[in-house]
Amino acid sequence: MSATTTRAAQARPTSLDTLTGTGLLLRFALRRDRVRLIVWTASIVLLWLYVVGAFTSLFDTAESRQARAALMSTPASILLTGPGYGLDDYTIGAMVANEMLLWIILSLAIMSILQVVRHTRAEEESSRSELVRAGVVGRHAPAVAAMLLVLIVNLVIAALSAAVLAAGGLDPRDSVVIALAAALTALVFAGVASVTCQLTAHGRGASGLAIAVLGVAIAVRGVGDIQRAHGSALSWLSPVAWAQQTRVFVDTRLWPLGLSLVLTVVLLVLAATLASRRDFGAAMLPERRGRADAVASLASPFALAWRQQRVALAWWTLGTTLMWLASGTYVDEIGPMVGDLAETNPAVAQILGGDGGQALTDGFVSVFMLYAALIAVGYGISAVLRARTEETEGLAEYALATAVSRGRWLGAQLAVAGIGAAVLTVAGGVGVAIGAYSVGATDPSFGAYLVASAAYLPAVAVVIALSAALFAWLPRLAGLPWAILVLAFVVGMFGEALDLPDAVQGLSPLWWVPRVPAEDFAWAPTLVLTAIAAALFGLAFWGFRRRDVPVV
Repeated sequence: MSATTTRAAQARPTSLDTLTGTGLLLRFALRRDRVRLIVWTASIVLLWLYVVGAFTSLFDTAESRQARAALMSTPASILLTGPGYGLDDYTIGAMVANEMLLWIILSLAIMSILQVVRHTRAEEESSRSELVRAGVVGRHAPAVAAMLLVLIVNLVIAALSAAVLAAGGLDPRDSVVIALAAALTALVFAGVASVTCQLTAHGRGASGLAIAVLGVAIAVRGVGDIQRAHGSALSWLSPVAWAQQTRVFVDTRLWPLGLSLVLTVVLLVLAATLASRRDFGAAMLPERRGRADAVASLASPFALAWRQQRVALAWWTLGTTLMWLASGTYVDEIGPMVGDLAETNPAVAQILGGDGGQALTDGFVSVFMLYAALIAVGYGISAVLRARTEETEGLAEYALATAVSRGRWLGAQLAVAGIGAAVLTVAGGVGVAIGAYSVGATDPSFGAYLVASAAYLPAVAVVIALSAALFAWLPRLAGLPWAILVLAFVVGMFGEALDLPDAVQGLSPLWWVPRVPAEDFAWAPTLVLTAIAAALFGLAFWGFRRRDVPVV
């Protein structure tokens, strides 16, 4: 009896047993994603390097920097940048922190969310985790390995970013703080993704829900910062604000970063608790039971693709629409505030390309539409890459083994991607318009908002078509359009300020779109972009029929 009790005690697993195999899974993930992670790292570090160099060369006098600071005081600029510390004496460091930190956080957060979902819920959904856990691997090992992967990548990016900023002439200590602030905020959203992976049974839903939380956090930060100079109580509800409230390069303080660390730990504990309470493959949120037999409307490749991506699209649409609704409520304040600044500082009017009043409001509305298009491009690329995932996971084999042709299958995938991107693009115009009308700002008209957002549809289609063509001809390069998205962001955000050559800006399809309502709508670029998109889509269908696709 005593021997039996002893053996039972020895066989009982300990908490450390649930982490068995973590190191092996971490090495496997690093090797598997080495190219992907190198591209992310290089892109962000090079962006820091370029922006510091450009700001230093273009704003080399105190007068030019103060003119830039006046522009950053407007509600729209606060919404799209930061709370505006150091505007009274706008140094290059304050400029980098105020105007770049938000976008670096956004990039790192998206990378962290996608990496966590890719190595946890997506693996579980594809049943590869079942094969892994059939070996000597603990229950929590995959999740811990994913978080360690994200932690390592963020720290490497932070170290390289700090070195680049210090080499650019900024204060070394503050360079470390701003890079660390971005990394810690990204870890918060990695923790959010760890929780959403326990809530939904599908990777797309988990990533979409986490990105929606990120969108709400950014919107809360923006609205809170507009309510009061340097942030209100509402701002402190957003993890994004904690990084910006370090006042780096102005009056640096480190304690707000402690909030990010605490929240990350809380989220990871919550994720581990939820993971211990659910079965493998299950989710905490109940799934609706489906019919025993599919209805006739589901018997098509489009219906399958739509059901696969509708949840992610719903979260993307919800998060971005809320952000644009909040942005629209400040449209009526843009013109008067910027007009006053333009009267006292002609440099502001020159930068904005307007002489005050409605022209400046139209300019800012066109900026909102540009960002809506950038978000739509990001969704469109990820939706096309879903087809690549279907193929690599062998799921496309089942569809192509039936009477479905390759053209119909690819067309269904691209149709869902195109519809989703179009919805997100137009949702930007509708969201800002509704927000503006809700506070009595009726100029520009509702139709102008629709035209301003719809004008970007051909450019968005070009990027989606390029991603599809690469998937069809060179599948390993299907993710290359992410570089186009980064370029479009840099051109749209800093193209004019950095005086980039037209040859460089022209590489972004979005650069060719007229900035309605600040500019008149033009048919010529619209028709050219539409023709390019049509040609690339045709190339995609041709290539997908020609190349080898595994079929059962």
